[in-house]
Amino acid sequence: MKTLIIYVSMHHGNTEKIAKAMAEVLNADITKLSETKATILKHYDLIGFGSGIYYGKHSRELLNFIDRLDNQKGKMAFVFSTSGIGIIPLINDFKKFLQKKLLKKGFKIIGEFNCKGWDTYPLIVKPFGGINKNRPNKKDIENAKRFATHLKNILIS
Repeated sequence: MKTLIIYVSMHHGNTEKIAKAMAEVLNADITKLSETKATILKHYDLIGFGSGIYYGKHSRELLNFIDRLDNQKGKMAFVFSTSGIGIIPLINDFKKFLQKKLLKKGFKIIGEFNCKGWDTYPLIVKPFGGINKNRPNKKDIENAKRFATHLKNILIS
């Protein structure tokens, strides 16, 4: 199964660390969104889409990229992200927004991963050095690899 991971990692490299960990386990090709053309997707069976979370959503660039895609007719996908506060069910379940966009484009979503990342973006936390410094940490990377192993097992069965 040929896998591609597309990511946006803008401030501290949080999402890039997670993307690389997953790519290692999945033996996936990995690319920054800014270096990706939509036509490449046809060469892959599974595609991972990831970014940091900005004001409750994945990056605008990633969302716009997905809006421009042709229908993917059942192609498998997974979603991943890093965020300052993390997912709080019923309050900020930001993965659903990206998942809805992918479903509208015909993708079949087989998994989702999120971990905390160092966040200095909000003006409230920036003067204090941000939140979640040193995240993603070793445990977060291990969890990302475990998630990728889970995806691999889904694909094998």
